[in-house]
Amino acid sequence: MSIVLCADRTCDLNEELMREYDVHTIPYHILLEDKEYMDNVDITPDDIYRAYYERKALPKTSAINAGEYREFFRPFVEQGHEVIHFCLGHALSSSYQNCVAAAEELDHVYPIDGRNLSSAIGLQVIDAGRMVREGKSAEEIRAYFDEHHRCYHGSFVLDNLEFLHAGGRCSSMASIASSLLNIRPRIEVDNTSGGMNVVKKYRGSSEKVLRRYVKDKLAEYDDIRTDKIFITDSGIEEEIRDMVEKTVLETLPFEKVYRSTASCTISCHCGPKCLGILFVTETPAK
Repeated sequence: MSIVLCADRTCDLNEELMREYDVHTIPYHILLEDKEYMDNVDITPDDIYRAYYERKALPKTSAINAGEYREFFRPFVEQGHEVIHFCLGHALSSSYQNCVAAAEELDHVYPIDGRNLSSAIGLQVIDAGRMVREGKSAEEIRAYFDEHHRCYHGSFVLDNLEFLHAGGRCSSMASIASSLLNIRPRIEVDNTSGGMNVVKKYRGSSEKVLRRYVKDKLAEYDDIRTDKIFITDSGIEEEIRDMVEKTVLETLPFEKVYRSTASCTISCHCGPKCLGILFVTETPAK
């Protein structure tokens, strides 16, 4: 049986990579001003930011339910395919549990808990695509990611805490202090669950902070795979992206540096001008 590779749209792969690896994605729901939208289908991150800054409208996100997953997978199964599907980390959303429930009603569907978010899951999808090309079975691929999920690393630096505060994820005092003191927190994703923690606070201009962040993060591991790395952001100046890529390549000789824009779901929580680097290590993190 041939394998169809799928993922939640929060994997944040760009269109070129989705075409290259023939990836099918399903969007989350975005709730904004009493209307429901589909992530990157009929709403963009810019729409979300504009509504907030112009009208103080706060977005919410809603998980993909079991029925939606079931109808998404059904045509592939009926055509005789096996389906591998990567979900947003279970600590962030109920989507993985919903995907598992849908898979129990259909044969040959293999849900994988990405235990991460954004392009850190995109990296898993790319590696799964390569394994499909090598002739690995769906069960072998799922078993690999069950064992190696801690090899995939995601982190990012927020421009400010305004959106996290708006979504109830930090206190008002912390948000005000961050703005007044020009503090930019670094968020680390727990790659056992997808949960998030503030691990460091930087101070200074975006250029200074992001350069330091890249060097700090890449220095933490001595077995980083240099075949690929993602630079993913939620809307930032092109010269900043260029600077980050230059810093990455000055630090380690990556063969491929992919750039990606965060989906609406990710952008709803991180806010504008957030940027992260996401990569793979040879061995699972302790």
